[in-house]
Amino acid sequence: MPAAARPRSTTPSTRWRRRKEARPAEILDAALTCFAERGFAATRLDDVAKRAGITKGTLYLYFSNKEELFKAVVRQAIVASIARGEALVAESAEPAPVLLERLVHEWSELIPTPASAIPKLMLAEAGNFPELARFYLTEVVSRGRELIRSVIRKGIQRGEFRPVDLETGAYCVMAPLVLAMQWRHSFAPHDSETLDAKALADAHLQLLLRGLVGEGRAAPQTAASQAADDEPMPRRKGASR
Repeated sequence: MPAAARPRSTTPSTRWRRRKEARPAEILDAALTCFAERGFAATRLDDVAKRAGITKGTLYLYFSNKEELFKAVVRQAIVASIARGEALVAESAEPAPVLLERLVHEWSELIPTPASAIPKLMLAEAGNFPELARFYLTEVVSRGRELIRSVIRKGIQRGEFRPVDLETGAYCVMAPLVLAMQWRHSFAPHDSETLDAKALADAHLQLLLRGLVGEGRAAPQTAASQAADDEPMPRRKGASR
């Protein structure tokens, strides 16, 4: 009798299917690196395809042009973080100071990553690419600005924050983080002092919360305020022990 036919292995097919499913994320990672290194105008799709280990034709199966690829990169690298913040604020019953702290800390985690190159890239090239500038304003700036305003508004309504101008308050929250992202991709490589993203976030939160919480009101304890309380005050020269 002939030997029974061996069942065909499905491993190659399964491996190929997994590879295909992972490919869009791999392309976006490669594109983010290229955009961070070269900017939008100087990045070519050939560069992205080479870094991703695929052909340019394969890249076109997923993204029709460089603009759509860049938008997908922004949505994965930055918009996803804003969306998580929106869900947090909508669903959480935590005090506004705690929500603000969580948002600032999450966004500060972007500073050491390639994603932090995107704000600098947009500031540099918005004038040459108005469509991308409008896209970034709508999906990143406007959503992030409104998210911060919603937290401040909630804090004022609950009596956790003193009344402040919502329209400009959001800029005060985001400005140090955006500056740190630009710094990392401009002066940081030449600076002898290292910018500590977490330390920056903690110091910024201490200043923010001391300004937002009105006099005579006890602010809910946050990690930043606890760190400030635990830190010993520097002793003046000549003071007694």
